[in-house]
Amino acid sequence: MKKRTAFIGAILSLLPIGQPILIKSGLVVSSAGLTLSVPEGVFAKDANYYFQRAYKKAERGDHYGAISDYTKVIELNPKDAEAYYNRGISKDELKDYYGAISDYTKAIELNPRDAEAYYNRGYAKDELKDYYGAISDYTKAIELDPRDQAAYFNRAYSKDQLKDYSGAISDYTKAIELDPRDQAAYANRGILKDELKDYYGAISDYTKAIELNPRDGILYKNRSISKENIGDIQGACIDAKKAVSLGDNSSDNKSWIKDNC
Repeated sequence: MKKRTAFIGAILSLLPIGQPILIKSGLVVSSAGLTLSVPEGVFAKDANYYFQRAYKKAERGDHYGAISDYTKVIELNPKDAEAYYNRGISKDELKDYYGAISDYTKAIELNPRDAEAYYNRGYAKDELKDYYGAISDYTKAIELDPRDQAAYFNRAYSKDQLKDYSGAISDYTKAIELDPRDQAAYANRGILKDELKDYYGAISDYTKAIELNPRDGILYKNRSISKENIGDIQGACIDAKKAVSLGDNSSDNKSWIKDNC
């Protein structure tokens, strides 16, 4: 009989909850519309003009154009931490993680208390599988902003990649304290409890995640596996079938249902 496994890929797929995809709020000055309505040549050497134009380009998804304009801002004002920060975000969007890290690092040099720059640099390091480096950056972000729920969530992911399951569970627990409706944190903590053979704890977490997102078939499949591990075959069958009804087409689950239900 083929053994089923929990869908551990959920951890990676859920990471974007905290990814730096939005430009930092509050960066565009209130006169943006007026500035952009003036002929370009008038402000050809105005760093603020290029910054605002870069911001608009990034909003439209033109990250190459945004990078070009943020680079112009930096040429005109090499100490503009926000230009480095935002250029880093556009590089993140283009998957230029090394370039993004370089820009976030410069933003941090100019503003050492920028928690978001540490967080975003940690995210880029995660993408490069530099999990120790990512943990270090998330930890610094948390020191600067102890209520940064996304930093706890992503640090948990990095710890999981290093098989520090207990540390990851601790961070997911903190993320849940800060946002009790974070379905992803419950689901991921459940997966880690399964790894540690805390099946009752895993069932509790999957159940909470299901309450928050009752249409996620993967959660039912994972809870089914935990129920199987405590000998609750009837409950496992109910969950396994529910997973299929919600669209889970995994062959191992269907095979298990055929053999056990």
